[in-house]
Amino acid sequence: MKRRTLLLSSGALALSACVSNTAPRLGPDGRPLPTIYRINPDDTARIQFRVLDSVNSLRAAAGAPALRLNAELNAAAATHSRDMSVQNRPWHFGSDGSSPIDRARRVGYPGTVLGENISETYESELETVAAWMQQPDTRDVITDPGARDLGFAFFQEPNGKIWWTMVTGDGGTSGPANAPTG
Repeated sequence: MKRRTLLLSSGALALSACVSNTAPRLGPDGRPLPTIYRINPDDTARIQFRVLDSVNSLRAAAGAPALRLNAELNAAAATHSRDMSVQNRPWHFGSDGSSPIDRARRVGYPGTVLGENISETYESELETVAAWMQQPDTRDVITDPGARDLGFAFFQEPNGKIWWTMVTGDGGTSGPANAPTG
């Protein structure tokens, strides 16, 4: 009998640990404050492929061809995400004055950069893509029918703020990288 009581008591204690008695923190508007989305650095590839899948679903709905993840554009995006954090402002120019085109050239991307989306947020990658889809200019980068390649990266500060960068390119199907050689 003691054993059964001990087992039941242990089970009840374990179940009570699963129930949260803490109410969400509320902001001045009465809405719950957002929770910080923490990224494990080991999840970088998983996040990039999750974004690729989401973007390709959105592109299919828009009648655009699927993109492929590109290592050079990922590197350019990662450099810019970290640099935006250093500058503490989301904008398309690097602290050295570089543009998205310059950054893609530096890492050896053979195609033409078609667009770049950036964000400073505490939201997840999918929430960020959803926000980009709400604005015509950033939606156009995602659904550009001429794009073939995608670069996507982030930098998360210790306070949880995330700097996201998405770069699209044509894969070398136009522009100087595709010019005939003599």
